[in-house]
Amino acid sequence: MTISIHASVNGEPCQFQCGTTDTLLKVLRENLQLTGTKQGCGTGDCGACSVIMNGELVCACLVLAVECGQADIRTVEGLSSAGQLHSLQQAFLDNAALQCGICTPGLLMASKALLDKHPQPDETQIRYWIAGNLCRCTGYDKIVRAIMGCVS
Repeated sequence: MTISIHASVNGEPCQFQCGTTDTLLKVLRENLQLTGTKQGCGTGDCGACSVIMNGELVCACLVLAVECGQADIRTVEGLSSAGQLHSLQQAFLDNAALQCGICTPGLLMASKALLDKHPQPDETQIRYWIAGNLCRCTGYDKIVRAIMGCVS
């Protein structure tokens, strides 16, 4: 059975078709061609598929697409604006806080969610907040430094 879902994706109205067992991750990548959100573990353990849904950080691999009716969904593609990188994206570049790129979109979205809720986190809060995002290339010091550089 296919269901039609109306939502907002990166600030734009969006309609998509999905099956009752399709995940938000599958719909983002395959139906909407938003491939920045990465498939990692598929069990919510790695954070590679992190997106912001209705203001909350979620693992897109754990959310059924049919649950997204009228939802506000933000992906890494929605961070930049008018061709300008978001300050977090620029900070990750400036601090060499990325390498292979698999974890980067999820870490960016987790960082955005953190700064939206806590504009002035300390290092401990940052490390706690990104603990659900696994990175095997950079370690976390450069990532934490990048996020700290965006603290207002």
